[in-house]
Amino acid sequence: MNEFSYFVPNVHFEQIPIKNLVSNQEYQRNLSRAHINRAAAHFDLYQINPVKVSRRDGINYVFNGQHTIEIVALVSGSRDTPVWCMIYDDLCYEHEADIFANQMKYVKALSAYEIFMANIEAGNDDQLMIRDLVESYNLKVSAAKAPGNICAISALEMIFTRYGYHCLNRVLRLIIGAWEGDENSFSANIMKAVAKLVIVYGDMLDDEMFKEKLGAISIKSLSRTAKEIRSGSLGYAEAMVIEYNGKKKTSAGRLPISMLYAKSLASLDAVIENETPYEVNDDTVEKARTDETDADDDTEVNDDEE
Repeated sequence: MNEFSYFVPNVHFEQIPIKNLVSNQEYQRNLSRAHINRAAAHFDLYQINPVKVSRRDGINYVFNGQHTIEIVALVSGSRDTPVWCMIYDDLCYEHEADIFANQMKYVKALSAYEIFMANIEAGNDDQLMIRDLVESYNLKVSAAKAPGNICAISALEMIFTRYGYHCLNRVLRLIIGAWEGDENSFSANIMKAVAKLVIVYGDMLDDEMFKEKLGAISIKSLSRTAKEIRSGSLGYAEAMVIEYNGKKKTSAGRLPISMLYAKSLASLDAVIENETPYEVNDDTVEKARTDETDADDDTEVNDDEE
């Protein structure tokens, strides 16, 4: 077995109470309470990994798993709760820091598509419903951009999870009706923008008018206008409202752009909860553009997300 020793860590496993673990080394990142609370709210025993511990001078130093122990402590309500630990007895402080700094260097993160398909195989309801809804329009959730494919999977899941099945259904119906399945019309920015319109304006948004007005402008032209307004899906949403309103002189049938910026750009969830769009003055728009960040688009790099 000696010929394989180079490939097998010299470790042993113990269950150690959380109160006997130390995880405040200088090389570690600050704890994220938001992450801990979120993970605790969705706690799954089978997702808990062994904590990596360096035992030096009789003290158990955690160098991988500091969030794990805090999640378990929160869920169990006690720091007496033990966790499985992979214990190294031959590390110095500098070696721990080096391992911590490079532990994710060669780890390949799962893509949104890979996670989605794993959820399908697991029979998870949300992903099954999203897949079935997409396929009901003769479209397909895919990792490859092509006619009939939707690659912005995170956007699909966000709309479904945050706003529900009927919102996602209407979003797909409006996009297909306006751009007839153009593969570029299923970008994350465009789907999120249409979702914003659906949620903010509700029945004020006339589906047939949307299809007629937005269908008359190409995705390329819409994208150019959106990017001149602001980055992210909110720029697309405002560009859509401008095209929808056209040159109407009266307020009848117009969608007030200010409603997109109700109170703050983060207030869309409150709009849903209240079921009534906020009424705000148009002079709030520029201030909202300047002062707020479109939280939905923090991770968007470009229109072809994923």
